[in-house]
Amino acid sequence: MAASSEVGPDLTTSELIDVRRSDVHGLGVFAAKRIPKGTRIIEYVGERVSHDEADRRYEEKDANDSHTFLFIVDSKTVIDAGVDGNDARFFNHSCDPNCESTVEKRRVYIEALRDVESGVELTYDYQIQREDDDPDNIDEVFACRCGFPQCRGTMLWPTERKKPKKKAKTAARKRSTSAAAKKTKTATRKKTKTAAKQKRAVVKKKSKRGGRRR
Repeated sequence: MAASSEVGPDLTTSELIDVRRSDVHGLGVFAAKRIPKGTRIIEYVGERVSHDEADRRYEEKDANDSHTFLFIVDSKTVIDAGVDGNDARFFNHSCDPNCESTVEKRRVYIEALRDVESGVELTYDYQIQREDDDPDNIDEVFACRCGFPQCRGTMLWPTERKKPKKKAKTAARKRSTSAAAKKTKTATRKKTKTAAKQKRAVVKKKSKRGGRRR
């Protein structure tokens, strides 16, 4: 007799939740009964596609539309819950969430961060990653309306945009011809090469955090 492999419970549907109109945004997910802290509520499902395919599908999307059903699994895979998705796609964002998203064995789950009473809306922090080519109004597009007193005002992460780095001045480097100036110039070149190398490493690095994607 062949050994049977352990199969976890089917969490593509859940009796713990109801989907209805939300005061935060559109449809929301609400606790149908009391949910204890640590409960794995539902799996986030949909069609699994590459990042390139996700970009292709939504390249015509209005830049001012913050609505997204895309969820990052890893550097290669995105779940598009707009295709074959379930109720997990209706969880709204909050800066003070009572749930969190977790990625386990390349599957995405929504779990309770604390005890949630029946009738309370379930939310998690989308932490949509900022990009270098974000438009000036990106914070308006992804503004948060969770109503939490300490709301950070955006679904994006990090909270604040990176400040552009000042361009290094090169004119002063070319003026000096003395031995001391040459030594300084050599040191500067080494620093520049090191900085460039570090920059390339940062560009190549892929995020391991799962989260909503635009």
